[in-house]
Amino acid sequence: MKITSIKQQVKRTDRYAIHVDNKYEFSLGELELINAGLKVGQELTKTELDGLKDRAKLDKAYDRTLNLIAMRPRSRWEIEDYLRRKKYEPEEIEATIKKLQGSGYINDEAFARSWLSSRRLLKAISKRRLIQELRQKRISDDIIELVMADDETDELSVLSELIAKKRQQSRYQDDLKLMQYLARQGYSYGDIKEAMQKR
Repeated sequence: MKITSIKQQVKRTDRYAIHVDNKYEFSLGELELINAGLKVGQELTKTELDGLKDRAKLDKAYDRTLNLIAMRPRSRWEIEDYLRRKKYEPEEIEATIKKLQGSGYINDEAFARSWLSSRRLLKAISKRRLIQELRQKRISDDIIELVMADDETDELSVLSELIAKKRQQSRYQDDLKLMQYLARQGYSYGDIKEAMQKR
């Protein structure tokens, strides 16, 4: 079996289609292609071709997860879940996770800090709700505890600002409706009562 062409893909210019005996077999990203040292005219055994196809599958998994992470940081669990849904085998998932961690793309503590920071910027959110969100991303309790310990946000002042903002809406003139909304946001009954009495 011989590599008959290596062509840059049209839609994904960072990936290359490898043809063996004039038939498409697999594609590789630029870096993986260089690392594999493939060239036109190169003879391959069946074992070598199978190995290259496995390598291509892992390269594609890595490429897909990089695109996912480019949209926003992800926890390790989110990446694993994504790859499971894409029908990758457990050992392929583990190999991809290892490569991502080695490149610094997966770090649950950095993810948790980033999540906390962006959520704090976007909306008035309770610590309880943040903890719940991080648990949904399968961040360990140790990391959550560490990250939350560094969060210097004054919960009562955030709550007071939220109450002031919501009071501008006619539906939240009713104390009960406002309290129900705030409870759904994860604020404790005691904090809600205290903040509302100050206003």
